[in-house]
Amino acid sequence: MTASALRRLAPSTPEDKTPDLILHHGSDPIPEYNNPDLIPGMYPTLYPFKIGSFEDASCPSPLSFEAQARYYLDLGDKVFRHHFSYIFVVLNMLQRRKSHLQTHFTVQTARFRRVADTLTSLDSHTIADAAEIIEAEKSTKSLTSEQKRALDLLRYVNTVVQKVPGSYAAKISAHADIRNYFSYFGLPHLFFTFNPSAVHSPIFQVMYGDKSVNLSDRYPKLPPSSERARRLAQDPVAAADFFEFSVNMLFDERLGGRLPPHKEQHHRHSSHPGSSRTKRFLLEVAAILQCRCFAKQR
Repeated sequence: MTASALRRLAPSTPEDKTPDLILHHGSDPIPEYNNPDLIPGMYPTLYPFKIGSFEDASCPSPLSFEAQARYYLDLGDKVFRHHFSYIFVVLNMLQRRKSHLQTHFTVQTARFRRVADTLTSLDSHTIADAAEIIEAEKSTKSLTSEQKRALDLLRYVNTVVQKVPGSYAAKISAHADIRNYFSYFGLPHLFFTFNPSAVHSPIFQVMYGDKSVNLSDRYPKLPPSSERARRLAQDPVAAADFFEFSVNMLFDERLGGRLPPHKEQHHRHSSHPGSSRTKRFLLEVAAILQCRCFAKQR
């Protein structure tokens, strides 16, 4: 296969002007929703037979995009989780879908009618032109009356995207949840930070697939630190599994209670593995420690 690829790079004759690589393009964008051919077309090495695509109407059991992506990351064949761009592209698509469905605007009641009329009267080209002028840091004196109306919307309209994973609003929402716990239970007297290191853990090496690590030994023999760091970078899904396992064991074996179920799913393909689990952990530990402090005082 390599020899065939090299032969194709060289022209058959000196007069041959055929390009080495041809990229087909068109004016119509490829639809992202309900397009079973999108992901297999982007990753032909992961789907050599174009079987198992997303949102396939011929599938007897409907499966959501997010659930199917999570299933591929949990397969015994680690070709999906070890791919250098598959996780990031799928995460980007999930974030866009969340932003399409979960983004909404907030405005003061007194200005609602005025803002609604202005928003419906402006076209997309006017808003895009105003955005380009602001992005280029040009003077706003050259704006037309319609563009100035579009610019005024920024002062009265707020965008809420707190349900989009990884967004700034989602982090602010997590901080607000933690502060609410403090308001209800009071400020805790003891803070505990739990940060298990996957690089130095023999459990992570086993989750990665290293069968030479014996967990029965008191001090299991681990590969060199450079190899452990490479494994962590290659398999972030195993790192997320290790983090979730560590948190569950902390509650089961040290705090004497299982972590309660939560309606939010743990997104293993996030840029920070276990971010939602981290938020839950901080909230629960703060509540447990505060309750124990109150019990001792009584």
